[in-house]
Amino acid sequence: MNEIEKESIDYLQKYWDYVINILIEFSPRLISALLIFLIGWYAIKVIKRVVTKIMIKREMEPTLSKFLADILIWTLKILLFVTVISRLGVENSSFVAIIGAAGLAIGLSLQGSLSNFAGGVLIIMFKPFKVGDFIEAQGVSGTVQQIQIFVTQLATVDNQIIFVPNGALSNGNIINYSYAETRRANIIINISYDSNLKKAKEIIFEIIHNHPAILKEPEPVILVDSLGDSSVNIAVRPWSKLEDFFTMRSDILEQIKQQFEENKITIPFPQSEIHIKQN
Repeated sequence: MNEIEKESIDYLQKYWDYVINILIEFSPRLISALLIFLIGWYAIKVIKRVVTKIMIKREMEPTLSKFLADILIWTLKILLFVTVISRLGVENSSFVAIIGAAGLAIGLSLQGSLSNFAGGVLIIMFKPFKVGDFIEAQGVSGTVQQIQIFVTQLATVDNQIIFVPNGALSNGNIINYSYAETRRANIIINISYDSNLKKAKEIIFEIIHNHPAILKEPEPVILVDSLGDSSVNIAVRPWSKLEDFFTMRSDILEQIKQQFEENKITIPFPQSEIHIKQN
């Protein structure tokens, strides 16, 4: 064996001894960090099950309970990760600086997503609507299917699915048609100036008071709303339960049309007169 081979063997032996010493010195930290990770991960799963059961027992809204559970679990996972890294010897100050720089970069690149996330938090906290409500917002309307962290899913009356960003949704006007148990219809009926106004109001009054879905309290209102260019405009404002509203409104319009035809009361429609002049 020549001198070069002996030097190579000695170098490898010294390097191997150095690695062994490092492993011996570092093994307690590695083992303790691994134990902390395993115990912490198991504890997080147990906490998640317990928190979920408590929320179900207290009958919390599913969207809110899932959101709060996710926030709690991710917070615990981050704390566990920091604890394990610290146990391995990484300084907390350096790690926090790295996390802060990464968070700033991510925040600048995801401003829209963070806005939608904040909007989702506001919607879940203040509850302007819930799953199953029929709402109108941002130029669209539909039944709320899901309230997610970043978007809210709506199903339109013709069963199209619309995803509305929570940021825009929380900062705009929202009409919740399902918020109250009752709803008032505002129906405008037009009759010609030649028709009998008193008779028309009597017919509407009879229809309103005989309809089973119209509530007695609050009392329905029938009044002359305005005098138009070609018609007298009568406002009909009955109340009904929310689930009966659209059926009630359709029935009222149909019965008024039939009764007006039978009693010779004219509902005007736009007409044009053409005058031809001859030389």
